[in-house]
Amino acid sequence: MYSGHVQGVGFRFTARRVAMGFEVAGVVRNLSDGRVELVAEGARVELEAFRKAIRESGLAANIRREDVNWTEAQNEFRGFEIVS
Repeated sequence: MYSGHVQGVGFRFTARRVAMGFEVAGVVRNLSDGRVELVAEGARVELEAFRKAIRESGLAANIRREDVNWTEAQNEFRGFEIVS
């Protein structure tokens, strides 16, 4: 979960673009409370690098807080998509 000024700044589109450089699959969506939810599956090293790349993509100034919850992968995603 990302909070801050993360909606209306291209966060979802940037996350999708950044994801293409990593072996990750998942979804990113805006939530009604102003946060952005990003769910991704992949190897831990890929996911950590993906998170870092999101911050380094020009979005760091918009992110006030990043809450991470690690769980076992469910293999439910193909590719990386923006959902509503």
